[in-house]
Amino acid sequence: MKLATRLWLLGAVVPMAGVLLALWLAGAFFEAWLSREVDRALLSQAAVESVSLFDGPGGQPHLHLLDSPLEEEVRPFAPVAELFGPEGRRLVSYPSSAEGVHGPTPAPLSAGEPPRFETLQGADGARLRQLTVGVKAPSGGVYTLRLSASLAQQDSAVRAFQSVTLAVAVLLGVVLFALQTWQARWLAGRLNQLRARIGRLREGVLPAAPGTRRGDEVSEVEGALHEASERLNEAREAQEQLIARAAHELRTPLALMRTSLDLALWKERDAQSLREALEETRREVARLSALAGNLLDLASFGKGGWDVRAGDLREVVEDAAAAARAEAEGRGVWVTVDGPEPAPCAFHGASVRQAVDNLLANALRYAPKGTEISVRLAHEGNGWRLSVRDRGPGIPVEHRQSVFQPFHRVEPKGEGTGLGLAVVQEVAKRHGGRAWVAEVEGSGAEVVLELPESGPGPATAVA
Repeated sequence: MKLATRLWLLGAVVPMAGVLLALWLAGAFFEAWLSREVDRALLSQAAVESVSLFDGPGGQPHLHLLDSPLEEEVRPFAPVAELFGPEGRRLVSYPSSAEGVHGPTPAPLSAGEPPRFETLQGADGARLRQLTVGVKAPSGGVYTLRLSASLAQQDSAVRAFQSVTLAVAVLLGVVLFALQTWQARWLAGRLNQLRARIGRLREGVLPAAPGTRRGDEVSEVEGALHEASERLNEAREAQEQLIARAAHELRTPLALMRTSLDLALWKERDAQSLREALEETRREVARLSALAGNLLDLASFGKGGWDVRAGDLREVVEDAAAAARAEAEGRGVWVTVDGPEPAPCAFHGASVRQAVDNLLANALRYAPKGTEISVRLAHEGNGWRLSVRDRGPGIPVEHRQSVFQPFHRVEPKGEGTGLGLAVVQEVAKRHGGRAWVAEVEGSGAEVVLELPESGPGPATAVA
């Protein structure tokens, strides 16, 4: 079902059906209420007449409406009254001209019989409401009093009510139909624009930002779609740059390996020359292995959720420091760890361990012989601050942001793959934390990894 049809159905047809049903019920209630009021008025009149029916001269029955000083004023709406004797003969009527007009003589009523209501068709075609009651005379015998009220005014009022309400309902239906038609066209146009934006996204084209924000749900969807498309575009650009840089980084060691092997195979060489060629090739293989490992780490961080568990961050730092001490001793550097024990935190163990390993490897690469690498763990606010400092040449201010980008090196021909700190930053982002280069006094560099104590939030963990 199309949107316009649904809006017409739910916004005009169904409400109009409900309005018509409500008006019909209101009309039926109004008519029933008027009928009840007529019956009550007839009963009241019958009660008045029956009480004083025989208080005339000599105890003769009579109708008080005939003697009322207000008879002229009440005649237009007063009920027709007829009094019948015990033998069924009409004795008197009000007004006098109404004799024999409102039906045949009623059947005599016995004493104590309840009042009898009837609805009849009058001689003029209008409906009549008749009340027949039996009144016991003081001298004996039961007289019959019949009151007849025309329902013409009631029927006219009901018809007027129905005509007015029907006209209002029709007008309301036209207004609703027009409003829903305008709303359907407006909303369909907005949705078509949204569909066109999605179509351009499928083709890989980033649509322009939406124009005027109308503050409704469709505008919110447009804004969210534009924000998501911008993020997708940024991610695509980052991915393309990563692939291009990775291809360049992979091509360089492969070219060196091929050159070294070609020179070794070009002519007969002694064992020492072959050994040197193999050692150079092995270094490039190790570099390729490290590069592939870091690329796999970056790729794995963007897939699925992490198994985040509560653990001891100090234990992870101690294990990473112990693993780095063998290489550190070979370089004449020692590694120290300082911080509270234990350090409870919710984190993904493998990724945090990889980040700490990368921080230590980066510090070992630049730490001078005979210096110390300090690993400090401190609880700050609602998280943990893990810092690794070396006493090397440090990181220039202009490179402190870009060192976390993939394949960025402070020294273009320096050691490493240029992915270690990129992995650290990705781990921090996935945990809802951050990584940065801190200001230090003296020589060296201090890289900080900050993690929230409660772990990543639901949105961060799957981002």
